[in-house]
Amino acid sequence: MGRNLLLNMADHGFPAIGFDLDPQKGASLEASATAGTKVKGVATLADMIHQMSKPRKVMMLVPAGKPVDDVIESLLPLVEKGDIVIDGGNSHYTDTLRRVKYLEPQGIHFMGMGVSGGEHGARTGPSIMPGGDLEAWQNVQPLLEAVSAKVNNEPCVAYMGKDAAGHYVKMVHNGIEYAIMQLISEIYDLLKRGLGLTNDELHEVFKQWNDGELKSYLVEITRDVFLQKDTETGNRLVDMILDKAGSKGTGKWTSQDAMDLPVSIPTIDMAVAMRDLSSYKDERTAAAALYKLTINSPAGRREEVLQQAHDALYFATLVCYAQGLSMLFKASAELKMEIPLQDVVKIWRGGCIIRSVSLEAFYQAYQNNKVLSNILLDKNIAELIEKKDSGIRSFIKTATESRIAVGGLASALAYFDAFTSEKMPVNLIQAQRDYFGAHTYERIDKPGKFHTEWGSAE
Repeated sequence: MGRNLLLNMADHGFPAIGFDLDPQKGASLEASATAGTKVKGVATLADMIHQMSKPRKVMMLVPAGKPVDDVIESLLPLVEKGDIVIDGGNSHYTDTLRRVKYLEPQGIHFMGMGVSGGEHGARTGPSIMPGGDLEAWQNVQPLLEAVSAKVNNEPCVAYMGKDAAGHYVKMVHNGIEYAIMQLISEIYDLLKRGLGLTNDELHEVFKQWNDGELKSYLVEITRDVFLQKDTETGNRLVDMILDKAGSKGTGKWTSQDAMDLPVSIPTIDMAVAMRDLSSYKDERTAAAALYKLTINSPAGRREEVLQQAHDALYFATLVCYAQGLSMLFKASAELKMEIPLQDVVKIWRGGCIIRSVSLEAFYQAYQNNKVLSNILLDKNIAELIEKKDSGIRSFIKTATESRIAVGGLASALAYFDAFTSEKMPVNLIQAQRDYFGAHTYERIDKPGKFHTEWGSAE
């Protein structure tokens, strides 16, 4: 990814130099450069720093955690006051805050910057989420605007806010990504094991969906996955992949930080939980043999179920975005990051993994109300989601009757039903808490905190 980003920079007229301990990777970088561009690969940090013009702009793309700190320590003897160090990896925002405070007294500008789009996006134009040091942002803004993806000739990069806002926005982006991938996998499960669709038929379904209101990067690549052949067996590759999902932690961080705020993001939580559950393959195999549950196919209702699936995915995807954006709204206030949500959805429209046509509607919602706490409160979004309400309810019913797990879809619907309900049953929970722990409760008829000696009244 770092290699492709350097090549992208060079293509836009910016001299680029890359460091890797392996000299062959440096040579490969130079060989891959477009003719006439300035790209160089070096095998020592000192060589790289000494060849850069001041103020130096040094961007790291290394694994989160200790590797970032190690690179910073290696850079410190080489960089000078006024230089800019950028962490373009998926660091946790708390680490970014720590590094900002560590480098600030030394006069080094440090930025946490989310980059989304994968290796291909880095080469052709990613979505870029820089935050923190405003002076550093202004210095690198022309470069980042040049190399980012473009939508309607607008660059998919913007200043995300103070301190660790860039990495916080990227963390939530990845949480939303987890959730949408979970939703798509649940839809796939019912269409594959329930309806019995072949991979060619699944390809056609996702192709049609991607030509309409579900158009998005994740639907697009899902369409293509079904056609990929396995070079070893000749089967479709998706059928040869073990059902154990990996992760790099950003989804988990999103769930953990949401609980700390607190803000409700149950579909993201469920996506993390289902990836965790997938790792227990041996136990799942033993449970399948023990319970001997069979799939009840809705095969006789193919077109009806396909329409339900389409509407369920659309509805739940909007809710995923709503959960993530509501988290950014709350975190922006609580952590004083001043995250501009209208710019967040604007730069997510192109280049990033969660880009979709739906983000245009979100952008308009924030244009109408820059302090919108939840996009479900926008009347235009409400009209879009209400059209799919019956579809997701029917699909979840169909999946449940078929014994297909749809925890992500069900959590999205439960969130929506609770969020749009004026009254929730937690008054009973408050009564229980006060009964066993004297935790107190509030009343509907007067302000204040109250406690009752429960069980004394007959």
